Amino acid sequence: MNAPKILVADPISPKGVEALEADGLFEVLVKTGLKEEELKPIINDCVGLIVRSQTKVTATLLKAAPLLKVIGRAGVGIDNVDVEAATQQGIVVMNAPDGNTISTAEHAFSLLLSVARNIPQAHASMKAGEWDRKKYEGVELYHKTIAILGMGRIGTEVARRALAFGMKVLVYDPYLSATKANALQVELVEKLEELLPRADFITVHMPLTEETRHMIGQKEVALLKKGVRLINCARGGLIDEAALAEGLSSGHIAGAALDVFEIEPPPKENSLRTIEHLVLTPHLGASTAEAQELVGIEIAQSVRAALLHGEIRNSVNMPNLDAKTLATAGPWIELAGRLGRFLAQIAPRRAEKLHLRYSGRIAAQETTAISRAFITGYLRHLHGAEINNVNAFSFLQHLGVELLETRQSEAGEFTDLLEVSIHEDGKSGSVGGTFFGLQPRIVTINGRFIEGRPEGIVLLLENKDCPGIVGHVGSLFGESKINIANMSLSRNEVGGVALVLMNLDSIPEEEVIQGLLADENILSARIVRL
Repeated sequence: MNAPKILVADPISPKGVEALEADGLFEVLVKTGLKEEELKPIINDCVGLIVRSQTKVTATLLKAAPLLKVIGRAGVGIDNVDVEAATQQGIVVMNAPDGNTISTAEHAFSLLLSVARNIPQAHASMKAGEWDRKKYEGVELYHKTIAILGMGRIGTEVARRALAFGMKVLVYDPYLSATKANALQVELVEKLEELLPRADFITVHMPLTEETRHMIGQKEVALLKKGVRLINCARGGLIDEAALAEGLSSGHIAGAALDVFEIEPPPKENSLRTIEHLVLTPHLGASTAEAQELVGIEIAQSVRAALLHGEIRNSVNMPNLDAKTLATAGPWIELAGRLGRFLAQIAPRRAEKLHLRYSGRIAAQETTAISRAFITGYLRHLHGAEINNVNAFSFLQHLGVELLETRQSEAGEFTDLLEVSIHEDGKSGSVGGTFFGLQPRIVTINGRFIEGRPEGIVLLLENKDCPGIVGHVGSLFGESKINIANMSLSRNEVGGVALVLMNLDSIPEEEVIQGLLADENILSARIVRL
């Protein structure tokens, strides 16, 4: 009988390949640099696939892999993997989130030094036979202020290095607690617009999401201190390249360095290549021998464990459960993840404490996987694919957020209920969910009883309890061809404040939301994507 096949479609460390081949239990095919049509006949009978960032794992490619059980991404980001399609096909997707932390942090700091001292430009000048000391005069890091946007693993390592250079470290991270910031000896700044004018250097270390795309754009560039220097080793698109180019050309921004780009590789005619005070590297953040060896070995061991023993490590789409537990807890795990994503979008962002309350029959079950799913859904909304069911607890601890779980075996208003809440400096937000038969439902929001489906596009409205609001919303949505799939209303008292939850078939344009808010009786309108 032939050994099951694992395809390595992008280059990984030879030691990673050796780990896959150990004991001869798998046939390992190393086929790199191939296009999708070339991969299809090869992947047809493979049970495992390992990629880095080059190979695009599309839904079309996955359809050509009926035996595929595991996809391993040798690195953190999974932008090149269609996780939804893989999940629908029953394929576990795993990454290697830890191996390139030091490598990327060191590269970011190397670029920071390069733009401070004009090292690449001076080097090119010397190679050209010149000797121009005055032209390449730089600035010191000592006593300068660096702003770090995003304090995950990499941001934290950059902060440690900046402190060692005698820099003042400002941090913007909506999820980092004040207690953790104090322990790291950094200053936590609540609003981005308050941080930007204070920084001499700015480095970004956030995932690319709808909220973070172009987080430094034209408006933000205008707020920057003249002479600031910017670094991006995280994700292309966090900094608006057009706004950056304009700021560099005008002299408002003294220098910048990019390791990642909105389009990779950037076109040869891209104007960024011609700007003198812009240092460019071809996505080298994780490109060290040590990092590649670590992620190669890490992902190889994870793929082997999944295929041989059903053990799931660092999964981005599956909980770490055996089949029996998954059968009973699975629906609650899915609901908890959705409640986490919901809460992340409606509650205060900087949590000091997360509280999970289990009541009814669910309180008697083993709920670790359910709690983990909630935390994963909550954190992944901002921190992206780096968060998974394996590292969610440790990431929460890293942020300094306290986690509380309480249980009440007696049923209350519902036979079973999971209610999750955030507490931060006197502010709070909560959402509760249960099942009506087999159907998941949101049944409380901020302590108010309501009913809604935790799926798709949700609109939350707060309005004064007065006649005509529902009709006004319906008319406005009708004019914009937006269909309301489901609607639920709740009010605190007659003539008080009403809460409306709507499931929509499409996302309203911003002008539609502004049209709602133009009515003085509508107090707030918020879109939640689930």
